[in-house]
Amino acid sequence: MEMLIEQLGDAGALALAGMVVGLLFGITAQKSRFCLRAATVEVSMGKLGPRLAVWLIAFTSALTLVQGLVSFDVLDLSETRAIAATGSISGALIGGVMFGIGMVLARGCASRLLVLASCGNLRALVTGLILTLVAQAAYTGVLSPARENLAGIWPVSGGAARDLSSILGLTSGTYAVVAAMGLLLAIAFAAHQSITPTRITAAAGVGVAVALGWWVTFAIAQASFEVVPVSSITFTGPATDTLMALVAKRSVVLSFGIGLVPGVAIGAATSAIASGEWRIERFGADTPMERYLIGAVLMGFGAMLAGGCAVGAGLSGGSALSLTAWLAVFSMWVGAIATHWLAARRPFVQRT
Repeated sequence: MEMLIEQLGDAGALALAGMVVGLLFGITAQKSRFCLRAATVEVSMGKLGPRLAVWLIAFTSALTLVQGLVSFDVLDLSETRAIAATGSISGALIGGVMFGIGMVLARGCASRLLVLASCGNLRALVTGLILTLVAQAAYTGVLSPARENLAGIWPVSGGAARDLSSILGLTSGTYAVVAAMGLLLAIAFAAHQSITPTRITAAAGVGVAVALGWWVTFAIAQASFEVVPVSSITFTGPATDTLMALVAKRSVVLSFGIGLVPGVAIGAATSAIASGEWRIERFGADTPMERYLIGAVLMGFGAMLAGGCAVGAGLSGGSALSLTAWLAVFSMWVGAIATHWLAARRPFVQRT
């Protein structure tokens, strides 16, 4: 790692790491059809099916690997933003519900939209761009006061107050063992649903990519003489950074997120082309643009308020045992299930 930093510098090493992690995530997410929205739709319809199995495999594999690395002192997440920084319980709850509603309306979360756009889906491309613009507005623009006010309703200090390990008094090894048991059950459930071994492996690969993101940024931080943020896969923040770097700056400042987004796009596109699944998809009579745009707005604002998207909070923050991340992903499930349940009974949202 020291040699890599000497050759590329801290920023270059982080960008390369982001590219590698992104490639892995893009390939495995496309192959497994990983999607939180799809899993919530199944549950809202009263079914426990293959889409839920894929999400459970990805989640438990990420939790198993990350907490396993922590238990062996290979990884330390105590100084990460998900744990150490001041958080917001109100932001996690409100933002999570908004994100869950939005991803049902837009038929995909931030990560799924990026994967679909890379596979030729123009609906996902347009929706993802709107999501990114709204997220930037919520972070530093005209929507930031509203986000700050909602987050300020119920703040939570960083450190032990946001660390589930400290709150529950359990060791990382215990979490790793419990998660590993959950992973085995999820794999058995997937096999019962007749999911192919290739898709099961790809679903686990999504969790591997999350763990790899945590480990490689931690390794770079340990080897660097500069302060390097330890992070893993998330999409709302990196997507806004990438877009702003392309349209508002004369040169791109390299970072993990700047490498991650194009890495995911290249990985997903390559996987889709290799499997013959790449094709252009447009808006149509059965895919009204207004529904997607409303969903994009809700997701963009909700993700910034909740502190992460379905992957940033749901997998990366969840595997780090961040209290607010777990609350956010729980709220995403609630918002998505309620929205789809209502959509099946009301005409204002087309049935998915």
